[in-house]
Amino acid sequence: MKPVESRILSKLTAQFQPMHLEVINESHMHSVPPGSETHFKVLLATAVFAGKRQVQRHQAVYACLAEELQNGVHALALHTFSPEEWLANKAVPASPQCLGGSKHDDQ
Repeated sequence: MKPVESRILSKLTAQFQPMHLEVINESHMHSVPPGSETHFKVLLATAVFAGKRQVQRHQAVYACLAEELQNGVHALALHTFSPEEWLANKAVPASPQCLGGSKHDDQ
């Protein structure tokens, strides 16, 4: 596991004590150099999210990962669930292919 991915996993585990957590590096699907850690998908199911709206859940994750978001993590695809939601429907949509260009492309 790479350093940024490992930090994200550790921070989310400590903050949310999840019943389910996946941190998936999707950087290879984007216009970034090989081995990058810039784009992640996070699946997070925790009792902390029970009764919370999606925006509140996402804000909590962004607050937890503020340092990573300020230092190289460009995108987080967040899929957040209460335990009941996760047990009822473990389906997570596939991430779309990157449609953006690279900052190195001609403009």
